[in-house]
Amino acid sequence: MQGTWSAGGSVVLVSSDALRTLRQGFPVLERSAYLNAGTCGPLAWATADALGDAMARATVVGRAAAYYQTLQATHARLRAAYAGALGARPDDVALTTSTSDGLARILAALPLGPGDEVVTSTDEHPGLDGVLLALRAARGISIRAVPLADVADAVGPATRAVTCSHVSWITGERAPEDALRTVGRDVPVIYDGAQGAGAVAVAPEALGCAAYAGAGQKWMCGPVGLGMLWVNPAWRDALTPLAFAYGNLADPAAGLAAEPWPDARAFDTPALSAETAVAGATAAEHLAEVGWEQVFARGAGLADLLEAALRERGFDVAPREQTTLLSVVVDDPPATRDALAAAGIVVRDLPGRPYVRVSTGAWNDERDLERLLEVLTA
Repeated sequence: MQGTWSAGGSVVLVSSDALRTLRQGFPVLERSAYLNAGTCGPLAWATADALGDAMARATVVGRAAAYYQTLQATHARLRAAYAGALGARPDDVALTTSTSDGLARILAALPLGPGDEVVTSTDEHPGLDGVLLALRAARGISIRAVPLADVADAVGPATRAVTCSHVSWITGERAPEDALRTVGRDVPVIYDGAQGAGAVAVAPEALGCAAYAGAGQKWMCGPVGLGMLWVNPAWRDALTPLAFAYGNLADPAAGLAAEPWPDARAFDTPALSAETAVAGATAAEHLAEVGWEQVFARGAGLADLLEAALRERGFDVAPREQTTLLSVVVDDPPATRDALAAAGIVVRDLPGRPYVRVSTGAWNDERDLERLLEVLTA
């Protein structure tokens, strides 16, 4: 069953049976227009049930050999689920605790030293800025920040790495993918994919990057404390992780003769519980049942539709591309956010900027947009 809803001459799919079923699985949508997946995606009943079942099993049975066998199987399941969202091979995906965790792991693994330049953008999330500041303090690197559209052009003889958002967390603007693909042949390009993984088609190998870090709690709709890191096999020999823990070693019993896994598992976080992992895998699989192409198209289509409707009504929208984020210019962002929250509409403001940011996902529908528009135009 299908229908349409139009604004500004554009028309998008209202819903398929699969999308309607997906929406019904998120209880928060029964009472709220939840438009804040750029911070945390909605949690599904299936995710909560999986987490509860895993906790109950560990509570009753205990956490000994069988628990750790289940843990390994669950990590493999989560790795495969994240690889599906990224369009990548599971062997190339590491499990982390957040986007920032992945960025820290990969940037610290590069042989960066005093005077080496890292190019980034002026509008990066503190989760990336903080990693670069720590590297500058510890290793003496030089940081060059330019507008996101100019990061490829800023690469010079001293540049040893480029790291920036794939999709801007502020406006929904995309990095200059084609130009960075060329840069990536000689200089490692590392993407902050917090607003990309699970939101838009990624295909990191086609992007030509050395690594792509994403989040598990945003567009993947999992618990806080999950992330993913795609590591390009072509760059793996140039990377030296700062530390290996039990799970990073192919044969931990070998003691000081132990070797790390020859794939992305060498970059896994040292500790990721079976309970959190099974919840994250269930959340990702819940989305994958709809089909990632439909998930990506639906979220971006709703954002495009909302942008057209807002512009029709005289609102300024920050320049963006076909992503799942848009930022609306308002006079008082915190007050607007609170007014929307009081009406059951969840968005966020961006401190120090004149925007409220709206995130649309495949679980949203046109009724959510109508509720937002009604309050904004009141």
